[in-house]
Amino acid sequence: MAKTKDYYDVLGVPRTATQKEVTSAFRKLARKHHPDLNAGDKQAETRFKEISEAHDVLSDAKKRKLYDEFGADWQAAQQAGVEPGSGRRSAGGGFRPQPGGPEVQYRTVSPDEMEDLFGDSGSFGDIFGSIFGNATRTRARPVPVDVEAPITVSLGEVYRGASRTVELPGGRRVEVKIPAGVKEGTVLRVPGLRATVQVLPDPVFTREGKDVRVSVPVPLNVALRGGEVAAPTLKGGQVQFKVPPETQNRKKIRLRGLGLPDPKGGQPGDLYAEVNVQLPVPMDERTRKWASEQPLS
Repeated sequence: MAKTKDYYDVLGVPRTATQKEVTSAFRKLARKHHPDLNAGDKQAETRFKEISEAHDVLSDAKKRKLYDEFGADWQAAQQAGVEPGSGRRSAGGGFRPQPGGPEVQYRTVSPDEMEDLFGDSGSFGDIFGSIFGNATRTRARPVPVDVEAPITVSLGEVYRGASRTVELPGGRRVEVKIPAGVKEGTVLRVPGLRATVQVLPDPVFTREGKDVRVSVPVPLNVALRGGEVAAPTLKGGQVQFKVPPETQNRKKIRLRGLGLPDPKGGQPGDLYAEVNVQLPVPMDERTRKWASEQPLS
């Protein structure tokens, strides 16, 4: 997402919006632009990623405070340990991001590490000698510091598996493989990076471990007499399933093996279709007469 875009503008909410208003705006836009509902539409896919990123930040109180304070540099402030409202490192350091600055994590580099990075040239030795003096130093092997960064994925990407390319300090790029079925909060490690997985809320499906729940509209006559209806699936398309006669509203019907994969290679989860009985509107006279004849309790 381009840094010039404002997260509040992306979701179409004012900067004074409550958490409930932010989430409501996200869900409305997510339903409209969800890739599963706009197959092959690259513009909708890009838009969905934008609103997902905006929601990820504005729905988190601490991230939102950092964003309100530092704008596009909020992530650099977060990685540097800045507390909202402080404008500096929370523990030792003097960090204040500049507008448009890179989103990286900083630390002090010793003369020995600089020589390891750039070589043992006489020019570097002279420079450091003039700054720090010629005191005898014990050379130590530099300790690598991993950059910590969140990786945000959709529930559809959790189902399929995905990958992300992350740019590290110095311009080095690393690819992070996100396994199918990955759990929220999982830390993925590659050289130089510790990436924490964050799963976006889905406008259609609700995750429950490896299982997934979806609300399915069922006509009243089908709920009473039984029949077949269709439910959407994470892999795309729909699956037909039977609704038994006299099925109560909100009953969950288990569709085996249609949930999320097991990241360890075990059995996949299940899809639970939650019955959402739909009344016939407007009712015909026959239905109205039948309803009026039924007891109220």
